[in-house]
Amino acid sequence: MSEPRSLTIGWLYPNLMSTYGDRGNVICLQRRCQWREIPVTILPLDQQTEADHFSKVDVIVGGGAQDRQQEIVMRDLQGAKADTLRQKLDGGTPGVFTCGSPQLLGHYYEPALGQRIEGLGLLDLVTKHPGPNVSRCIGNVVFEVTASPLAEDLKAMLGQPPIIIGFENHGGRTYLGNVQPLGKVQSGYGNNGEDGYEGAFYRHAIATYSHGPLLPKNPFVADWLIKTALQEKYQTEINLMPLDDSLAQKAREAMLKRLESVV
Repeated sequence: MSEPRSLTIGWLYPNLMSTYGDRGNVICLQRRCQWREIPVTILPLDQQTEADHFSKVDVIVGGGAQDRQQEIVMRDLQGAKADTLRQKLDGGTPGVFTCGSPQLLGHYYEPALGQRIEGLGLLDLVTKHPGPNVSRCIGNVVFEVTASPLAEDLKAMLGQPPIIIGFENHGGRTYLGNVQPLGKVQSGYGNNGEDGYEGAFYRHAIATYSHGPLLPKNPFVADWLIKTALQEKYQTEINLMPLDDSLAQKAREAMLKRLESVV
């Protein structure tokens, strides 16, 4: 009898980068695997983790952080750790990176105060804080996923264009270079409040300012991550057992109705 297909979730710096409930993304992935009887392991990737452990994960989750915590992470995530993470994402390992995490995947982050913090340069983007006296980008955010092939995959799952609902709270403004935006903003600020884009998408990596947490509010994204991780790991087509997401769908409909009334 063959062993059941399993997944290992790599959780980036859980004690430093879990601002605004982003640990909910890890819990969501874990529960949706367990409900399908898919064995799942959560592997913290932090300062005590050896670089080779980064190569053992099948899906990666990174959350937000304050400037000080983010600086600690970005100074630790260097050398062999950075190289292994870069190899994983370049190789197609899926992941979801929220708020501070995309900033460390970009070229650099310029905080409101202090020196520029260099990133991994995996994503062609930069983030700049306009200064301590400038208002933060705070509030509910809604955007349509436009990045390919993610948009096509999600539309095939849903039968309609994929709409993400989240909550953003960021001082930094992100500007994209040669990388796809994740989506087009319908309500909220997005990357910078100027160009109408939200997030970025590279290979199978989702970068976004959307908290919420993101995955419980948008469970179809969680299922895409699980399915993609299994397909990448086992190199075979995967069909996930459907789950009852009616409660999440009602919450989404209520939020969309509320935001429409505001607009």
